[in-house]
Amino acid sequence: MRLTVGMVAVLAAGLIAGCNIGQPDQSHTLTVLAGSELRDLEPMLPDLQKATGVKLVPTYIGTLEGAEKIVGGDTSDVAWFSHGKYLSLLPGAGSKIVASEKIMLSPVVLGVKNSVADRFGWTADKAVTWKDIQARAADGSYHFAMTNPAASNSGLSALIGVAAALSGSSDAIDAGTIDKDALRTFFRGQTLTAGSSGFLADDYVRDQDRVDGLVNYESILLQLNAGGKLREQLTIVYPSEGIITADYPVMLLNKDKREAYDKVVDWLRQPETQRRIMTETQRRPAVPGVALDPRFPSDTLIELPYPSRIETIDALITAYLDEVRAPASAIFVLDVSGSMEGDRIGNLKKALNALTGTDQSLTGRFSRFRTRETVTFITFSESVLDAQDFAIDDSQPDSADMAAIRSYVDVLATGGGTAIYSALEHAYDIVGTKVAADPNRLYSIVLMTDGENNRGTDRDTWKSGFGSLPDNVRSVHVFPILFGDGSRDEMQAIADATGGRVFDATGDALGTIFKQIRGYQ
Repeated sequence: MRLTVGMVAVLAAGLIAGCNIGQPDQSHTLTVLAGSELRDLEPMLPDLQKATGVKLVPTYIGTLEGAEKIVGGDTSDVAWFSHGKYLSLLPGAGSKIVASEKIMLSPVVLGVKNSVADRFGWTADKAVTWKDIQARAADGSYHFAMTNPAASNSGLSALIGVAAALSGSSDAIDAGTIDKDALRTFFRGQTLTAGSSGFLADDYVRDQDRVDGLVNYESILLQLNAGGKLREQLTIVYPSEGIITADYPVMLLNKDKREAYDKVVDWLRQPETQRRIMTETQRRPAVPGVALDPRFPSDTLIELPYPSRIETIDALITAYLDEVRAPASAIFVLDVSGSMEGDRIGNLKKALNALTGTDQSLTGRFSRFRTRETVTFITFSESVLDAQDFAIDDSQPDSADMAAIRSYVDVLATGGGTAIYSALEHAYDIVGTKVAADPNRLYSIVLMTDGENNRGTDRDTWKSGFGSLPDNVRSVHVFPILFGDGSRDEMQAIADATGGRVFDATGDALGTIFKQIRGYQ
């Protein structure tokens, strides 16, 4: 049989289709840079795909880190963070947003233990102001937890809201109207920090006996009250001057995916989906006409003005880190055993030097060592080798303080076995001394190792000793970094025992991991 041109075309199309069997249809897939708090929407994604034919493939990332990737040319189709205003103000990023639709709402507010709210008169029918909260924090009678605004949008929204309310102006704040003295007295009450809203909630549960409340999304506070882990319920306080609300916009970055984007947004904004989001995630509907359920107060919330310039936000974050919040004491426990020789020790040196200001990226600027911070390096191999303190009075990259750290890091040498738990024992000895001398700092321990413990103290002995430490020392978390041939089980056990979190540097660059950890310090 002679093949016609049409028959050849049909056969060719069939062959091409056959070659694509099992390959995903990229026109029906959206890659998404997503805030970590959006993990709670994952149970809904199969239903979204069934209804729209579009599959969402999320990569979870911090807001500032995600914004930096977008500016740098990231090829994700969509960005979905709790707030889009920082991204829209960032030079080189706002123009990349093709379309944006709000999906759900959650104001950043205050959760206060019921007994504390009763004592202060902060009951549900009482108009509480940010200045009322400032007064209680300033006199030492109210202690709260809040995320780091350089790492988490809930912390940034709270900082903007507090700064706007305490400025005494109804206009959006700018760099010249930031009242640092007022902010300093407000944040005198902050005793816990974290790099994400979810971790902060878990941290509050762990340390709830020594903290009076926390600043977080309304949705997370409602989840805490419903979760059965609190010894005392939280009164949710909505400061009367106003708040900043996360509106979770889905932002299209790839114009070629507009059809798939529209299908996803239309489904997410359907009244039935909005009610499901409200029920399952405790966030308010963004679509008018969808009634609030009884968990949410019906009062209209006052929205405080968001800064109109990126320079104002950056100045506010810098003031918070360098001048306003309690100073930090960061202890780095560093494995310099023989297995760290070569590229591994080289990567460690590069990552640590980046924290002295050699990394001038957006995330690099906010993750470097801060003014008033003390940094301690403990090096170990088959035993503890050295412990060196550095006080940061000047956080500029070319300062003598930063140069001193680089000089120390640059001569680190390798050799010997791996005594992880002996090094951790020494770290907590140092923490105990520091806490006794200055209990008002924010303390943390970072453990970086590429191996398993094969020298010195064993895990059980260390855990027994750790359990006998004073409460204010035992509350200091260890953030282990999984690196090289390190044992995931061992690192997870240390994080679980101390309330920390494991960071995985087996897939990401060590420098990226160190910057992420800085959000927790």
